[in-house]
Amino acid sequence: MKTLALVLALTMAASATAGAADARGCIKGAIVGGVAGHFAHHHGLLGAAAGCAIGHHYATKHYNDTHPHH
Repeated sequence: MKTLALVLALTMAASATAGAADARGCIKGAIVGGVAGHFAHHHGLLGAAAGCAIGHHYATKHYNDTHPHH
């Protein structure tokens, strides 16, 4: 239980301090995906890779929705 609390605290801290970067959403997605993958039969690396891809996709989609093209 202590491990879960630590992971959640680190995830929240990383997402709160994450700024804009070229790989928007990748870090947050990788953290969440890695944690989910770890609890799904110890596939943390696979979860992190998938989370990065999904997080980047949603961040790009959000950016395009909030910054319309001229």
